[in-house]
Amino acid sequence: MYRRAKWFAAAVFISIITAYGSVAALAQRSGPVQWQNDLTPIAPSDWNYDFAAHLLERAGFGGTPEEIEALARLTPSEAVRRLVYFQNIENNLPPFDHSGVHDPGLEPFPESRPAVTKLAKEKGEALGIKVKPGGDRPIQPIVNKFFYWLRASVLETQRVAYWWANRMLQTRHPLEEKMTLFWHGHFAVNEAKIRDYRKTLGQLELFQKKGTGNFHDLLVAVAQDPAMLSFLDAGVNVKGAPNENFAREIMELFTMGVGNYSEKDVREAARAFTGWNYVDLQFVVHKEQHDEDPKTFLGNTGNFDGVDVIDIILKQPVTARFIAGKIYRFFVRQEMTPEIQEKLGAVLRNNGYQIAPLLETIFLSRDFYSPASVGTQIKSPVQLALSTFKKLGLTEVPGVPDFNVATGVLGQRLFSPPTVAGWPEGRSWMTPGLLLERGNFIRDVLFPDINFIPPDRANPSADIRIVADKIRAGLDISTATMPDRGSEGGLAEANMLADRDEDFNTRYGSFRGWQMAIERVKAIPRNTANIDLTRMVGNAGLKNTTEIVDYFIRRFMRVPPVEEKRKELIAFLNKQLGTSDAEVAKTFMEDPLRLFLHLLMSEPEFQLS
Repeated sequence: MYRRAKWFAAAVFISIITAYGSVAALAQRSGPVQWQNDLTPIAPSDWNYDFAAHLLERAGFGGTPEEIEALARLTPSEAVRRLVYFQNIENNLPPFDHSGVHDPGLEPFPESRPAVTKLAKEKGEALGIKVKPGGDRPIQPIVNKFFYWLRASVLETQRVAYWWANRMLQTRHPLEEKMTLFWHGHFAVNEAKIRDYRKTLGQLELFQKKGTGNFHDLLVAVAQDPAMLSFLDAGVNVKGAPNENFAREIMELFTMGVGNYSEKDVREAARAFTGWNYVDLQFVVHKEQHDEDPKTFLGNTGNFDGVDVIDIILKQPVTARFIAGKIYRFFVRQEMTPEIQEKLGAVLRNNGYQIAPLLETIFLSRDFYSPASVGTQIKSPVQLALSTFKKLGLTEVPGVPDFNVATGVLGQRLFSPPTVAGWPEGRSWMTPGLLLERGNFIRDVLFPDINFIPPDRANPSADIRIVADKIRAGLDISTATMPDRGSEGGLAEANMLADRDEDFNTRYGSFRGWQMAIERVKAIPRNTANIDLTRMVGNAGLKNTTEIVDYFIRRFMRVPPVEEKRKELIAFLNKQLGTSDAEVAKTFMEDPLRLFLHLLMSEPEFQLS
């Protein structure tokens, strides 16, 4: 049985990758094969509903039939320009609603708990709190505050992710948010290391502001952004002891790629960035820490600083090719020819590194609408979630299931990329196990979990839960925070008296920090998805199960299932309803429709855009 199940899962996975080639119906949803690798703009006579749907899928997060039809009524040039040059389209979205969790005394935030207690002992205060002059655990309030900020920043970051997800769903500038998602993976930083939601939010807003503008301006802004400076250890990049982290990443991951620079170039660039740092949320240059001596970088010699290094990098032909290629792979397909990459690099370079003309060229090209491009991209977890919500007609991201947990299980939790290289994309999004989890996500949207516990209100640490339970049972702090005898044996008992005389208790500080954080961090609204499939059927004027299945396939899937599967779906819905007549079933069709939609969205083809 196990072997059979394993074989079936593998076969399903393969069907995702090859689904396009097996679906003859896609011929009407894409251009001819000859369009592949052709950057010639498509003609107005080529433009149709399916092309508009494909454009919205890739340049945004999909669309409702009404949104697609509005775009299809334009010419291809008008449709693309509406998405790319969106600045004059009104887009009233609220700014992030801060909980007010950051206190000025937290800066500069110590790198560790030992660092904060050492500071408190040396200075008599830390994090804006004085050491108690006497009594039990004189440093405890400071330790509590240290853990409070760690927990509060994590919780507030979860709220930022929800805020951004709602922007992606509600925006009238879908490409603005899609490019922000691209840059979030390109210039990857992780809240777990930065430990300050304000910095990650600041970088996100930077991408939203400059994401389709000039790459030079964006790159300089990122290099001077506190989130990146913190993530790549700018504080230890000083004259006489340069840290190579940022210098290496700016060439390897952000601009040129491996093999286009030497180790000497890395060292010389690192010297140019010495002294670049931040104070709280402001970029600063500590002149006394900057190396003023001449550097030789990529064949150029001078007293360079970081901006000079960036200018030199952008003069290298490989840089435009690298950036254009990465953007192409994100929006079009993973495979691209050297000729296409060279041509797109020239578009970027000839337009002074303006991103918008490159996007316009890509989205208008025949290649973008060729069979090799249409319906061949595996949706990322964020794309899967947002396109699902969009096509369901939702106006806000549901709180059940939790967006952060759901996308995290699928491999893409916002503000938590796995490495400095971001997420690997493409086929890495899909395994047999992840296909099952994708189906579970859809089910949790359509049939919310009645046992749901809000993760932003439930502490994930078993250790802290044990402490909380013991304190609620009436134990004192020292006893409640001692390890269980089963794990420590006589050592716990021997240390108990000494524990009562401690300057602070780390386990209690972690417990109390969570309590303080949930007191101040606003809760994420936990509404379920407002879904009415019966109304959707009625509004579309669908009369029978065949029309319903065909409508749902067209609304929710860019790659239709094969005819055999379509017939199975019709038969399934007939059985669930007990009739094929929509009018007869209108008073009891909601649950059968949801079961059918879950089945449809669990199909391999639904994973493709």
